[in-house]
Amino acid sequence: MKFTITIPASLPSMTVKELLEDQLLIPRKIRYFLRTNKHVLVNGESTHWQNLVKPGDSIQLTFDKEDYLEKELPAGQPSLVEELYQDEHLIIVNKPKGMKSHANEPTEVALLNHVSSYVGQTCYVVHRLDKETSGAILFAKNPFVLPILNRLLENKEIAREYWALAQGKFPSKTIVYKDKIGRDRHDRRKRLVDPKKGLYAETHVTRLKDFGKTTLVKCQLKTGRTHQIRVHLAHHGHPIVGDPLYHPQPQGRLMLHAHRLTLTHPFTLETINVEAPSKSFEAEIKRHRSKARNR
Repeated sequence: MKFTITIPASLPSMTVKELLEDQLLIPRKIRYFLRTNKHVLVNGESTHWQNLVKPGDSIQLTFDKEDYLEKELPAGQPSLVEELYQDEHLIIVNKPKGMKSHANEPTEVALLNHVSSYVGQTCYVVHRLDKETSGAILFAKNPFVLPILNRLLENKEIAREYWALAQGKFPSKTIVYKDKIGRDRHDRRKRLVDPKKGLYAETHVTRLKDFGKTTLVKCQLKTGRTHQIRVHLAHHGHPIVGDPLYHPQPQGRLMLHAHRLTLTHPFTLETINVEAPSKSFEAEIKRHRSKARNR
């Protein structure tokens, strides 16, 4: 497994050791093998660990099979994958509603399996969407880039924007919910607001369109708790239309869609900004808009 990276102009000069350890987050054991096997080339030549690399330099890394053991997954169906963006290291796809992001059992087949078959190699989950949620979702195409993308996610450098059709009217154009979220001890499938034992969660909500009895809102996650948007909205009296867990009278599909995903590419430092279409979500919004006009 070989990768060639050109150091972007916006990065400062650093030693080879700093590049591999701090920037690329390569584990210590694998760094040792890269060093002893002379599997790091700078501009096509072997290098010392303390040599400086600078913007514009070409870094070639060669990994042995033992460095990153590939996990075998049951085959999926490539035809089920709607690609939104892809390069050598990552892929963003449009997840359909009703499909799990990844399997919970070894023989189960989910979106991860379909994406891996589509790409032709084992991919890795960076973040997940609930089964009934549709929209943009990011996968790493190799284990080398996975911890780097995970760090971007932890540092809140991957922006995720959702659209939700929620019940009722919102009192203001923008609202920030910061209620702590914990497990519901009465129903293992659910989460709830738990001020004492819950984990901090922050959701920024912007009203997009008022349909009278329902409202289309934009939700931006600042944390990534399970069911965060669904719990925050339901707790404040605005359950998402069609939510089978948090709406007292769910009808139709869960009206939550990961509309946009934005990140800075870890190697090129270019901005990747992807929007995901959804015919079923848009059709339901049109229906609510029409009902509001006819009232």
